[in-house]
Amino acid sequence: MLATMEIVDILDKSEALGQMVIESEVMQEFYEAKQVMEQDAKAQELIKRFSEVKEKHEEVQRFGRYHPDYSQIMKELRVSKREMDMHDSIAAYKLTETNLQRFLDEISQLVAFSVSDKVKVPMDGAALTDSGCGCGSGGGCGCKAS
Repeated sequence: MLATMEIVDILDKSEALGQMVIESEVMQEFYEAKQVMEQDAKAQELIKRFSEVKEKHEEVQRFGRYHPDYSQIMKELRVSKREMDMHDSIAAYKLTETNLQRFLDEISQLVAFSVSDKVKVPMDGAALTDSGCGCGSGGGCGCKAS
């Protein structure tokens, strides 16, 4: 592929768009929430505990319900996940993470649809909404598109 002026211009504009995303309010809120969470000792303790229980869970999953500690580990996993998710700094971080994902999804969709409304756009944050399967095809696959 030859580097034409058009390609160079597109690369420059995409780099500028990336820089605008980095400097956006949504991204700054994400970085701030992440920093608060990382400096919160209780949050780090809850994350560490959840990770340890998750490792046990993965070991138990190899045997499924037949593992002698299956019920205990499953309950411990749910409790530790809930404690982690309910902690203020972790909840705030997850909220800003969701907002950032929506922002990036919107940008991806705008860029793709500026080329053609037939372009399929991956929507990683679609699982966070009730808008259908999230394939980004605009209902072309037969899913319920919003």
